[in-house]
Amino acid sequence: MGKVEIRGVWLTTTDSSVLNSQNNIAEAMEFLAETGFNVVFPVVWNRGVTLYPSAVMQKTFGMAINSVYRDRDPLGEVVTQARRVGLKVIPWFEYGFASSYNLHGGLLLKKKPEWKACDRQGNLLKKNGFEWLNALDEEVQDFLLSLVLEVVNNYDVDGIQGDDRFPAFPSEGGYDEITVKRYHQQFGKNPPANHQDKQWVQWRADILTEFLATLYQQVKAVNPHLIVSVAPNIHDWALKEYLQDSVTWLNRGIVDMIHPQVYRRNLFSYKCVIDKLVREQFPGSALSRLAPGMLIKVGSYGISTDDLIRAIEYNRACGIQGEVFFFYEGLRANNHALAKVLRQHIYSQSAAFPTLMDLSQSQINHKSSVSIWRRLWRWGRNIFDF
Repeated sequence: MGKVEIRGVWLTTTDSSVLNSQNNIAEAMEFLAETGFNVVFPVVWNRGVTLYPSAVMQKTFGMAINSVYRDRDPLGEVVTQARRVGLKVIPWFEYGFASSYNLHGGLLLKKKPEWKACDRQGNLLKKNGFEWLNALDEEVQDFLLSLVLEVVNNYDVDGIQGDDRFPAFPSEGGYDEITVKRYHQQFGKNPPANHQDKQWVQWRADILTEFLATLYQQVKAVNPHLIVSVAPNIHDWALKEYLQDSVTWLNRGIVDMIHPQVYRRNLFSYKCVIDKLVREQFPGSALSRLAPGMLIKVGSYGISTDDLIRAIEYNRACGIQGEVFFFYEGLRANNHALAKVLRQHIYSQSAAFPTLMDLSQSQINHKSSVSIWRRLWRWGRNIFDF
């Protein structure tokens, strides 16, 4: 049997021109296939608009697609060009329940002010520049679900992906009238002022978990072979800050792949997070569902070729069969330095993208979920890398 790994990369609209033309897309897909990748995660939802012609968006907000791409269908073009070179395509709903970034809610909340998320003071919920829809509201959930179903019904894709905003909701939110009433009906009291109160956090996280369960079921109803993938923040920070209960998602079997955003800028920190994930969140058979999100470029930062190789080697030594890179342009920087080293080294042998059976299989046959020699290897590498 050949090698099976998740070798993925995110395609963004920020700091990238890859989606700006069909020629750019075709060239990018060829480049990724030649480098050894087997799956792409193109953004299809950000800044309150879609990157495909959406009947749902046209009906609800009067804008079928991001105006930059009018008369085009970037998602359709990615699918066509990716299929041509044998790449899988899993559309990425980047903004999730976020409405806008520093735009006071933008188009979505201008048209649907009743979808506004509220903080404890009753103001529009804003965190790190992002303004939020009320992710706990059934109408808002139905809207996002309809976008997901529109994509899986209309495009030849291999799954869909959420991230640190989908399903997610800043824990400072939930103080809108409807949510407060729901909480009061169940507990006989209003939500606590402390937005990180344990019961209050878990109650809201459970609402998001039920949404993900519904999404999972409905996507599988369209096609049981479709993959539901999520790239959340690291547990349990993600639970406290964004109500993302990825431990429960795994336990309930409502996610096929998880790509925790292990966005660390030095190798030692990266390894520490990987150790914690393998030990605490992905033991045994769950390990097959883990393919960490790795930061290779953001702003002026770019990972070195040495650190990239050593991080991937560490993944494999821990029994992790794959990773997803943020983001595509990092592979092209410095005369394609990262792509060249991947092609020559770690990705020199082609690898098949895993099936759903691969993702759910036990890791017993894979050296028993980190063998004795691998433990020693990791221990030694940690000492010398410190």
